Amino acid sequence: HEVMNSILTAEPPPLTNYVAQIPGELQQIVSTALCKEREQRYQSAHELLEGLKSLRREMEFKDKLERSTVAPSWLCWTRSPAALAVVTAIAALALAVPFYWHRNVTTSPPSDKSIAVLPFENFSDNKENSYFAAGIQDDVLTSLAQIHDLKVISRTSVMAYQKRGGRNMREISQALGVANVLEGSVRRMGDRVLVNVQLIDARNDRHIWAERYDRAVADSIGLQGELATQIATALKAKLAPEEKARLDARPTTNSEAYMLYLTGLGTADDIEAEQVYMQAIALDPGFALAYARASMRNSGIAGDDRARKARARAQAEEALRLSPTLGEAHMALGLCLYVGAKNYDAALKEFEVAAATSPNNAEIYSYVAGIYRRQGRWHESVASFQRAMSLDPRNRGSAFQAGNNHLFMRDWPAAAADYNRALEISPDFLRPKIGLAYLEVFRNGNPAAARKILENIPAASDRNGLLAAARWDLAMLERDYATAERIVADSPLEDFRDLPKTYYQGRIALARGDIESAQRYFAATRPDAEKRVRDNPDAAERRAQLALLYAYMQRKEDAIRESRRAIELEPESQNAFHGTLWAANLALVYALFDEPDQAITLIERLLSTPGAVQYPDFPNNITLADLRLRWEWDSLRSDPRFQKILAGPEPKTVY
Repeated sequence: HEVMNSILTAEPPPLTNYVAQIPGELQQIVSTALCKEREQRYQSAHELLEGLKSLRREMEFKDKLERSTVAPSWLCWTRSPAALAVVTAIAALALAVPFYWHRNVTTSPPSDKSIAVLPFENFSDNKENSYFAAGIQDDVLTSLAQIHDLKVISRTSVMAYQKRGGRNMREISQALGVANVLEGSVRRMGDRVLVNVQLIDARNDRHIWAERYDRAVADSIGLQGELATQIATALKAKLAPEEKARLDARPTTNSEAYMLYLTGLGTADDIEAEQVYMQAIALDPGFALAYARASMRNSGIAGDDRARKARARAQAEEALRLSPTLGEAHMALGLCLYVGAKNYDAALKEFEVAAATSPNNAEIYSYVAGIYRRQGRWHESVASFQRAMSLDPRNRGSAFQAGNNHLFMRDWPAAAADYNRALEISPDFLRPKIGLAYLEVFRNGNPAAARKILENIPAASDRNGLLAAARWDLAMLERDYATAERIVADSPLEDFRDLPKTYYQGRIALARGDIESAQRYFAATRPDAEKRVRDNPDAAERRAQLALLYAYMQRKEDAIRESRRAIELEPESQNAFHGTLWAANLALVYALFDEPDQAITLIERLLSTPGAVQYPDFPNNITLADLRLRWEWDSLRSDPRFQKILAGPEPKTVY
């Protein structure tokens, strides 16, 4: 008992208590294996083994680099039987503790006040009414999400249970982490709406409450608030006076506008949904909630479209003018400030107001997590993503973004766990597969293993060239230029990640030393790359891409200018997520022009800075594996400072 209590509560002593000279990475591996938090530990014996293999490879690499007949001091620990015994015991313990916890620590039961609102069944025949049924379900879910005393699962996670037949309530309870499930059906007949709902304790299939609503369309406005209030009562949830007031409020008095609003809620296509919301607004110019929803749809697809960003901002501001306390209006403005204006402090304030009125809205926490990582608040970002996933456990995007967070932090095991979670939710999801492939490079320096992960993915799933770019890049990491050429030639796409094939062909030629062919390809690429910058001169990514193109073309002044301009547009002080990439871009530009001092100074700092690693085809990734493998860094290989970096170990990322 005392032994297990010590294992579960006490921090293990450092290895240096037993052996004086221990590689820092070995201590990190052991600390990860013995971490008290399950999510932070290695998720399998295989992950632990891969970490140890990676350390061994780094040691072998350093040994070869130094070409010394005398064993380096950091290898002395391997010759000590006592040290090896300690390491062996710790490795065994690292395997035993997760097993013990898995067997003996149970997941806490869901709260009695937790609920998932499953998709409502449409008993009407036409497509318009199917949108209407989805809209009612969404409206009920949104109303419930405003109640602090409830835990409400978000829409994305419940949509997996679209088909009513064959629903297993206990499985749903376990998958979503809830005690209760609401089922419903909707039938619209002329000017009447019939809604049936039943509240079920999913743990035992016990019916808690049921109701049937037969209303004229004009009288159905506010039905969602009425339903939410009755469900809260059935679950014995407390309703604060301000929550009750929000649930009782009617968003519009125009029944036709409300029907259109519900149709917009149930419409997946953003452009189509925004048009429907605007039709509702035409019938009721004071419909603040419709303005807010239209704004959020526009922000979601605006990208670099300045006109759409401006439209979204105007809609959000009008929603707030009409209803200054409306949570959705604050969320809409927060989204405009976040993705449009990149005013992160102001966006956070709006999201805080929105979260106060809708504490179960997982989207808000995902947006906040994205802002935190841009502000360099990495731990808070992780916590916010975890909060989002607790409310939306079947959202593949949240799991993927959590994995990206850990990737940027160079926490490879945690990134792998999150990517695998995303794939468990959606096995065909391409991006986490690519993420797992690149982890083989970042963790183990093994592009061959990475290529194997991607080899059986159908080319048809590669809609924007992300897969082709990844396969091409992995071939380039192995300096397998023939395969890289074949990947470019075989792809039916003309662009990979917004860059034409000629750009990739030029890089292959340059890596091979065929300067004439490379410059011909780059000359063909240049007009499009320069036009992209002219079209959106404030896009730092486009500036950085153009800088690399100029560097490959040996236009030094232009390359450094564009790379520095990217940094000015998004400096690390304003965007820790992207700013480090643009600094790494400048390091690569310096390396391509054989400016080792400037390049290495940046590399030394960025190796311990979160965010300076992404994928795929970011030649400016700053990891030891990238620095060792990419041909773009070859000009630095004779420099003693660079050799020292390559000898490792990889510095600990500071966040």
